[in-house]
Amino acid sequence: MASFLAAHGFLLLTVLAAGLAAGFAGGLFGIGGGIVTVPALYAVFRAYDVAPEPSLKTAIGTSLAVIIITSLRALRAHHLAGYVDIGVLRAWAPWIAAGAVAGGLTARWIPVEALTVVFTVGALFIAWRRLTGSAPPPPDRTRDLSSKAVHIPMGFGTGLFSSLMGLGGGAVGVMVMAWSGRSMRQAVATASGFGVAVAAPGTAGFIVSGLGAEGLPPLSLGHVNLLAFAAMAAMTAISAPLGARAAHRIDGDLLSRLFGVYVGLAALGLLWEALR
Repeated sequence: MASFLAAHGFLLLTVLAAGLAAGFAGGLFGIGGGIVTVPALYAVFRAYDVAPEPSLKTAIGTSLAVIIITSLRALRAHHLAGYVDIGVLRAWAPWIAAGAVAGGLTARWIPVEALTVVFTVGALFIAWRRLTGSAPPPPDRTRDLSSKAVHIPMGFGTGLFSSLMGLGGGAVGVMVMAWSGRSMRQAVATASGFGVAVAAPGTAGFIVSGLGAEGLPPLSLGHVNLLAFAAMAAMTAISAPLGARAAHRIDGDLLSRLFGVYVGLAALGLLWEALR
């Protein structure tokens, strides 16, 4: 045990710390925590000399598995506080799940460079929108979220993009709901439920697409690393409800800007790791 900790202690602490941070951020921002776990897992796998492509895809698949736990814990805390819009969640969830399946099954054929570009550009755009803000929308725009013209394409697109990048769907979901006139607290609470719709089928897709792949980290089932999942999931289960409670107390404008800063820094962190 002592020799194991001496050799791998720092990397283990990195995984545990990332799990705690991801869980708290997932509860606070409704995003599942993938923006934290993907860069952290990628860095850990690269430290063990795993090639860039299997490192990134296994980081994404493992992140999706962790998001299942994070989202369930955060959603429960938000629901108990009365902030979750069940109607929107029910309308979007099937289409988010369909997009997540498509993303998981196509990930094997998408080059690592494309995944990094999509993640970085998408996350920086979301950060810019949250930091700059926008004019308040008309009050009646909120009803559009449950219409088929909105929830089918937006739900499928949210699931596809989020699954490919190991996100929980909340990053896009929070932005769409806030744009539609919902309060930041309700946007965060409802989007936290998108995580299960993305992560469950997305995880299955990454497992299937990674079966038989070469160069994976040890103890991996397809593109999901079981050891990293167990360590991170235990931490997110503890910290996600704490983040949700914090979201209920923070001013909505401040919460929106914190979300923008968080997403932007995480995107730049992954870009830095990919370019090193």
